[in-house]
Amino acid sequence: MATAISANRAELLAIADAVAREKLIDREIVIEAMEDAIQRAARARYGAENDIRAKIDGKTGDMRLWRVVEVVEQVDDYFKQVSVGDAQKLQKGAVVGDYIVDPLPPIEFGRIAAQAAKQVIFQKVRDAERERQYDEFKDRAGEIITGVVKRVEFGHVVVDLGRAEGVIRRDQQIPREVVRVGDRVRSLILNVRRENRGPQIFLSRAHPDFMKKLFAQEVPEIYDGIIEIKAAARDPGSRAKIGVISHDGSIDPVGACVGMKGSRVQAVVQEMQGEKIDIIPWSPDTATFVVNALQPAQVARVVIDEEEERIEVVVPDDQLSLAIGRRGQNVRLASQLTGKAIDILTEADASEKRQKEFLQNSEMFQNELDVDETLAQLLVAEGFGALEEVAYVELDELASIEGFDEELGAELQSRAQEALERREQAAREERRGLGVEDALAELPYLTEAMLVTLGKAGIKTLDDLADLATDELIQKKRAEQRRRPNSDRPDRPERAEREENKAGVLGEYGLSEEQGNEIIMAARAHWFTDEA
Repeated sequence: MATAISANRAELLAIADAVAREKLIDREIVIEAMEDAIQRAARARYGAENDIRAKIDGKTGDMRLWRVVEVVEQVDDYFKQVSVGDAQKLQKGAVVGDYIVDPLPPIEFGRIAAQAAKQVIFQKVRDAERERQYDEFKDRAGEIITGVVKRVEFGHVVVDLGRAEGVIRRDQQIPREVVRVGDRVRSLILNVRRENRGPQIFLSRAHPDFMKKLFAQEVPEIYDGIIEIKAAARDPGSRAKIGVISHDGSIDPVGACVGMKGSRVQAVVQEMQGEKIDIIPWSPDTATFVVNALQPAQVARVVIDEEEERIEVVVPDDQLSLAIGRRGQNVRLASQLTGKAIDILTEADASEKRQKEFLQNSEMFQNELDVDETLAQLLVAEGFGALEEVAYVELDELASIEGFDEELGAELQSRAQEALERREQAAREERRGLGVEDALAELPYLTEAMLVTLGKAGIKTLDDLADLATDELIQKKRAEQRRRPNSDRPDRPERAEREENKAGVLGEYGLSEEQGNEIIMAARAHWFTDEA
């Protein structure tokens, strides 16, 4: 009998060791799972109301089973508590607050109990394995990892990473890339999430960081930090652009990334299924970087609108198609690379636009300032494009214009201020006609013109405004140039078209995010005042 018990003990520890090695988890976790299974089986036999504990010695395999009761003055739960008098019969000197251990005989596992114990151990081990997988991968987001394609489900590729599984979702795959079960693939660890069914490891082959990490593997100067990839943009499977800079003046960043006879860049291109890569010198000067980003097109002029975060690029007529690229690809990637909205214009279009703006501003000054055409055109030619610029510019700047003096400058400023007041009054009347509360006019940064815009959008009370998110209020509309076939005239080249996103209600007024937040919080202030 002793031999059988010894064998069982040895077998118990051997099972714990085998499971721990196979699942790569701590042996103590497996033993704890076994103890929990034994406790549940014992409670099923002696009563679930009892506080039953089990302990397995990790060295000898000895198993002890006992029931714990607490010594109390007044017994409320007879299964877990015992009075002082009864406790002293079991253990001399027992006082209130002590715990008395009542040893129990070992239990025999029936078929049902053994099956239940097996399920408990399996669940505990599986939970520990999932936690180990999460701990292993949670800090590895942004790394490149190699795995084997295990299966393809609904277009999503499941990859065996050795100790876990990852998934490359359809939108994170390189278009038209064919993967088969058993193929080895490299991918970027995009995100690791802890979920009930286990850690979810999301991989990507389409993210720009995948290309950046590949270059870091192929170009030692990038790995060492001598060359830095400052920006990257991809149209997966087709074309990509990266902006690089060297922190060592003796090393050409573009040449280092290309490598001898293109060996380095070709290694990256092959991994990315033939995706063409433009390697561009990065520059802190936005205009220079935009010109580089639009390569191979030649740029005649760059106009930057800092307030709107837009860039107007003028190219020769014969460079328009090249600058925009096939289906707008070149300008779209350049926009992503620079983080700016880019408008492509030919020299003829730019000239026409400037002429139109010149005439519009001249006419506006004629009407609002009551001046003749020559004086109005002179103001526009000197760079004035709005009444506010005339009204609030330093008087010396106006007086310095050829043919002007301080008296004329002061008169123009006075007329401009009067014109602005007329506009404000007209906007105020329109705003009140729309039913916009006066309380909104007291909020910071909001002009009467902005309030009219809010009223036309149905925002007329503090509560209406307070319900908005900041981006719903001030987000600017961005646009990208793209090309599409000229379906009505097949003989004509593809034409440029702009794709725009949804702007906030006051997106056209150029409010900053900080100003938008302040407006929203000021509109919500009465909520907290009312609660108080």
